[in-house]
Formats: sequence, structure tokens, C-alpha cells
Amino acid sequence: MRRPLFFNLRMDADKAICGRLPDSQFVEFAVEVFGMLADATRVRIVLALKDAGELSVNHLADILDKQPSAVSQHLAKLRLARIVSTRQDGQRVFYKLENEHASRLVTDAIFQAEHSLGGTPRHHHPQAAATEEAAS
Repeated sequence: MRRPLFFNLRMDADKAICGRLPDSQFVEFAVEVFGMLADATRVRIVLALKDAGELSVNHLADILDKQPSAVSQHLAKLRLARIVSTRQDGQRVFYKLENEHASRLVTDAIFQAEHSLGGTPRHHHPQAAATEEAAS
């Protein structure tokens, strides 16, 4: 089984290297991020955390109408990918997005999906765009 690139981050990965060039080492990491988010449950987790800020596994399971054990497995993968982080309060563990990038990727993916329906997507209407901008 191939190990995800997240497990093989280089020690010098934090050096000032432009990640937006076609030959960048970060292209493979970006593919791993897309792969991590290529699951409807994980996308829904990101959206729920974007809206709520911080949630427990049980609360996320209720929102997603999934078993807590299944949600927990998805959260573990997102945590290994450093997309979510945790905070423990007694016996409860709360999850939040590590930064704004995953939620921005998911939002942009949904906007792109809206384009596939044809016509003018909702996010291009001035009033909808202002509402969504305020929610971000």
C-alpha cells in the first residue's frame, strides 16, 4: 500500500519555495489534498466545521446523519492530513479546521459544480455573492 505524501513531508518543506510552479514539489502534495477531499462525507465535515467553527464527533455525526464511528474515521484521516485539528475537554474531543484553505477549496469546488448545471450559477448573482461573502 502506498503511503500518502503527508507522511513523508520533508524536513525543509517550510523553506521559501514557490509552490505554484508546475515543477514544484507541492504539486504532489496538492494532489493528496484533493484526494483527501474527494469524499462526500469529508466535504460535508469541512462545510459543517466552516459553519460552526468547532464540533464534537457526536455533533458532527448528528449533522451528517452518520454513525459517530464512521465520522471519527474520516476525522482521523483529515487530522493526519492536517486539515483539522483537535481540542480535548475532559472526555470530549472537539474538531476545527486547521486553517481556511480546505474550506476555500471545498467552497470553490461547489461553485465549480454549480457551473456544470448550466446557466448563471447562483454565486454569480450579485445578491447571492454578497450573502455568501458575508458568510465567509
